[in-house]
Amino acid sequence: MSRVNFDQLLEAGVHFGHLKRKWNPAMAPYIFMERNGIHIIDLHKTVAKVDEAAEVMKNLSKSGKKILFVATKKQAKQIVAEKAAAVGMPYVIERWPGGMLTNFPTIRKAIKKMTTIDKMTKDGTFDNLSKREKLQITRQRAKLEKMLGTIVDLTRPPSALFVVDVMKEHIAVREANRLGIPVFGMVDTNSNPNDIDFVIPANDDAAKSVEIIVSAICGAIDEGLQERKAEKTDMEATEEAAPKRERKTRAAIKKERTKKEDEEALNASVIHRVAKNIEIEED
Repeated sequence: MSRVNFDQLLEAGVHFGHLKRKWNPAMAPYIFMERNGIHIIDLHKTVAKVDEAAEVMKNLSKSGKKILFVATKKQAKQIVAEKAAAVGMPYVIERWPGGMLTNFPTIRKAIKKMTTIDKMTKDGTFDNLSKREKLQITRQRAKLEKMLGTIVDLTRPPSALFVVDVMKEHIAVREANRLGIPVFGMVDTNSNPNDIDFVIPANDDAAKSVEIIVSAICGAIDEGLQERKAEKTDMEATEEAAPKRERKTRAAIKKERTKKEDEEALNASVIHRVAKNIEIEED
């Protein structure tokens, strides 16, 4: 069963591309027709591509991998933030800090700096500073939070990138390509799909279009997380049951050993009595 259908995409305006004069020829396979100077995206291909991308995303989340969502354009920010946060995935909705992927150790240092400020606040060190120093540190913390807030828990580069508007986020795409990180992207008719591993041909300007595609992808991620959780629960139950089975086996062995010992003792007793009777008869 498809995660999105033709009618849903049509209603959300996913099929509207850019003006014909702004098109990228590499998007030709995903264009259905041209009407009033505007390219119309082939929604049948969009449905297939959403399903393909969603299945891969599901497997990634099931494996415990992290997917970084990138959407710095105004109409997509809030949607991506809400959907990604709901499935516990990091996201970037402010300016992409250059080198976030290719220079990840430096980004980790910035995250560590933010953690240190938080620690100062908790242990009381912050209260001993002057008013000016407090103001400077607070501003620095706010700046770091705005830039890195959602990737604080990333201890290593993400396993995949999901990008809304691959032209606007070209720096993020380039960094991911350089590191071999797979890129999933909503690609409009004015964009180049050649640098995107999983192309989802769609209108990347309309909020409704962004919402329906991101919702389908996050839905797949959530499925993967739920399956991972279920498997973990089953595994824990199996591990918990294993000692019980082991104890049961040990008890069975002990019972069998005791039975054998009793039988041997009985046989020895019988032999002893028989031997005694023979001695009496001989006397």
